[in-house]
Amino acid sequence: MATADLLLHPVRLRIVQAFLGDRTLTTADLRTELPDVPAATLYRHVGVLAEAGVLTVVGERKVRGAAERSYRLVTTAASVGAADAATMSVDQHRQAFATFVAALLADFDRYADAAAGRDLDLAADGVGYRQVALWLDDEEFTDLVTELRAVLTARLPLGPDGVRRRRIVSQVFLPG
Repeated sequence: MATADLLLHPVRLRIVQAFLGDRTLTTADLRTELPDVPAATLYRHVGVLAEAGVLTVVGERKVRGAAERSYRLVTTAASVGAADAATMSVDQHRQAFATFVAALLADFDRYADAAAGRDLDLAADGVGYRQVALWLDDEEFTDLVTELRAVLTARLPLGPDGVRRRRIVSQVFLPG
């Protein structure tokens, strides 16, 4: 299975996203985070990701006589590399982008559903979405991407501490 085919399946993409932020999760944890995914489907896709090296087992314990495994994301295996992306057709890129956008919409829906019964306060929750247009030549654009990557990379080592909240940051760059 090609890396793009592996990662861009809607359920597998959601599983990978659940691990973002250097998290260790069991399948029981994943069932809590993805309650709309049938258990058998979830277990099957976790198995596919583990077999492909995208998830790695970091612990195992007995729970009611069964082995419960803890998994972590292998970050380097959890993205479509430049070489694979270069071999994808236009239609495959369209499908990949549609899967990405659908996952983003589903994340927002889960956020909005969790706020049921209270008014959404995007500012207080740190939620934002906006679009800007910048006039940049190729070198200026490369500098921008490099600077953004550095800003995000500097914060990747920060882990949960009882105060920090896990936040999902998504990037899309398109020529205007």
